[in-house]
Amino acid sequence: MQRFRFERDQRRYLVGRGLLRLLLGRYLDVVPQSLRFETTAAGKPHLASGQGQLQFNVSHSGENVLIAIANGRAVGIDVEEVHDGFDVDEVAAHFFSVNEQRDLETFTGRAKIEAFYDCWTRKEAYVKARGEGLSLPLDQFDVSLRPGEPARLIATRPDPAEARRWQFSGLDVADGYKAALAVEGQGWTLRFWNCPDELAKS
Repeated sequence: MQRFRFERDQRRYLVGRGLLRLLLGRYLDVVPQSLRFETTAAGKPHLASGQGQLQFNVSHSGENVLIAIANGRAVGIDVEEVHDGFDVDEVAAHFFSVNEQRDLETFTGRAKIEAFYDCWTRKEAYVKARGEGLSLPLDQFDVSLRPGEPARLIATRPDPAEARRWQFSGLDVADGYKAALAVEGQGWTLRFWNCPDELAKS
């Protein structure tokens, strides 16, 4: 928490990690304070060995904190508050694949901003699910970004079969935000709820 400069960011981090402990504790039927965490070599946190097969990921932006929990499969989530007033094409040139840049160039105005954030959150969710950090080049895979097109991983390089291992979902969080979920494997069911409301009921 101390890594964050501003109190708002520190508070958001603390709330997110506290909710994560509560939710994991409920799933595992253990006292949240008893949970132990470790990190991979790339820095992705996970439950210490012997505490079950749940995997998780956390993302926060603005006033929203999103937590994804999956049983026995990798999961990544990303939420971003939508801002304009920056050079979309310049940012895309540094982080998007050639195919994604080409698709983005077909839009203008607000539609371009929306497409940019759809692409960004989907790429971030996938990178976080893989848990490889900056060692996974962002231009080595393509995600969908056209308005109305389902969130999905279109292509992966150098291994094209990798794309079939993942399923994506766009998340409707709140006005002014974009969010995406990436989950390993097929055949899973997504349940989405407001954690504070759910916790208050119990």
